[in-house]
This record gives sequence, C-alpha cells and structure tokens, in this order.
Amino acid sequence: MRERIERVRKELEARQLDALFVADPDNRRYLSGFTGTSGYVVVGREEGVFLTDFRYVEQAQIQVQGLRVVRHGAQMVETLSEVLKEWGVHVLGFEQEHMTVGTWERLKTALDPIRLEGTSGLVEELRMVKDDHELAKIRKAAAIADQAFRTVLDHVRPGVRELDLARVLERTMEDLGAEGPSFETIVASGHRSALPHGVASQKTLEIGDLVTFDFGCVYEGYCSDLTRTVAVGRVDDRRRRIYEVVLEAQQRALQDLRPGMTGREADALARRVIEDAGYGEAFGHSLGHGVGLAIHENPRLAAQSEEVLRPGMVVTVEPGIYLPGVGGVRIEDDVVMTAEGCTRLTFSPKELLIL
Repeated sequence: MRERIERVRKELEARQLDALFVADPDNRRYLSGFTGTSGYVVVGREEGVFLTDFRYVEQAQIQVQGLRVVRHGAQMVETLSEVLKEWGVHVLGFEQEHMTVGTWERLKTALDPIRLEGTSGLVEELRMVKDDHELAKIRKAAAIADQAFRTVLDHVRPGVRELDLARVLERTMEDLGAEGPSFETIVASGHRSALPHGVASQKTLEIGDLVTFDFGCVYEGYCSDLTRTVAVGRVDDRRRRIYEVVLEAQQRALQDLRPGMTGREADALARRVIEDAGYGEAFGHSLGHGVGLAIHENPRLAAQSEEVLRPGMVVTVEPGIYLPGVGGVRIEDDVVMTAEGCTRLTFSPKELLIL
C-alpha cells in the first residue's frame, strides 16, 4: 500500500495538487486495503489518512496500511476540513467521475477557501498494471471459474433451464472459495445466444442450441471473466462455421497481442479475421477490457482506444459473432500482458463441445 500511495504522491506533484480525496470503493480498497463499505482515503504530499465512522474504526485499524486511521464525526466534511488545514492544503483533487453534485457542493462550502480540482482516472491509471500480489488473486479467481465450467458441463442437456445452469456455476464458485459472482451470470441458449449480454432466463435448452456461458467470480476482491460456447446434441454447418471463425479470431489475437500495442491495434487483430469471413457487422462490441478489482476497468481493447498495453496489465480477449434468430458465439480468456506477449490465466477447453 505504501508503494501505491507514493505513486499517488508523484501524480499530485505532476498535477500541482496538494492532496487527493478518494471516495470510489475500488480505489479506496486499492490504496488502503479496507474492505468495508464506508470510508475515505485522503493522500497529501507527505501524509495520508483514512477517514471512517464509528462502525468501521476497528476494522480499519486492522486492515488499513500506510495511512493514519481517523474517526470522523456526524459530518465527515468537518473532520476532513481539520485535516486539510493541518496539512496546509490549498488545492484538493477529487474523483470527478465518482462524486455527486450534492457532495461536491457540501465539500466546496465546508472547505472554503481550499480550491477543489476534478481529476479523472488518476488512481485507475495506477491500477491498470497489476503487482504480483494482485496477479495471484486474479489467477485464483480464474482457476475457480475454470473449475466451475468443468462442473456445469455435466448439467448441460435438453430441458434444463438456463437459470439452473447459472446457479450451478455460482454455487460451485462459492464452494471453491469465491466471494460471489463478479457480474450477473450469462447463460444464453438457442436464439438467445445472439444476445451478447443475455443473462440466464427461464428458457430451457433444446437439441441444436448453442449455449453461451459468460461468468466469473470475485476472490479476495479480484475478478475473473470467462466465456465459452457449447452445443446441445448436435450443431449445424452454419453455427459450426461461426464458432470456427470466432475461435480463429481469438487464437489470432492471443498469438499476436504484444505490449506497446494500442487498444485499437489489439482489437483489430481479431476484428480483421471476423470481417474477412464476412461477419464484421455481427461483431458489435470491443475485443476486451481490463480486469482487476472491477470487472470492467482500463485498458480497453476497442477500436477507439489509444491506451498502450504494458506488461502486468490483465485483459480479456473475447471476440464474438451474433446472428439474430440463429444464435451467437463468444469465446473469452483472461490474459496477463508480458514482456513478449501475453499469458493465459483461464484454461477451459475451446474446441466445440457437443453435449
């Protein structure tokens, strides 16, 4: 935590800020280690505090590292004002994407004459490159997802509801040590597999269906994200073809992904394969996104992204083809960027399974 806070201090100097007020739960946990639901991190040029109320003081004293724990009163802003005056703060940065207008107005009034300066992505930028501690937790979350997929395959058969399969996945992940799902579990079969975010429904599986499973879990705060598509009973030539194209696109991206690429260049690796096969219009989302404390974080592997990939970043690689009325296919792995390319963190089989 101390190393992370020092990196924030370098950003304060570069942005000419005296301190930073952090309220976003993921950023708060990243900088403090606190897992509770109420608290604020305040990082100054030389000092740092963790503000929380009576309910969480004891927890914070156990969990928080590198920051002094301060209990605030009924009005958090009054305690914050005292701390900032003690530090001699003139310019306070705040996370503009994570603050309501109402909170900003209260801070502005209570902290006057301190100037409030909105920041964007300051901590999120630091979070993009994972350290060994973070990677170990993501690897564990990915291994749990892999095991859950192996388990759910035994339950795939005609007549089973998508919801029942989702429950198998979630129950298995929790039994293996997960805190819970990292997002609402997607199980989409038949025509519903053409819905990129078709969360599990009452629909039952039928022979000839493609079934897309998109799921993940949280392990000690860190997320995994895995997608596989299988067939029920049989698969026709049209659906087999789109599976083969998506698989080729994903394998091409995994093979050629390199640090130094922009998100746009990474997205193009898979998109070219799908476009050359004539399905360009059916791949409407980006190739991938960062994964960490949040299930969707930077960097983005997207046609509009100029973010540069660096070793230590964890991203998804998830091309897809979606044909309304026919079905869809998505195949997704979590990978960590290395000095030479990328290394997979998820290892579930990718050949087309007909169950």
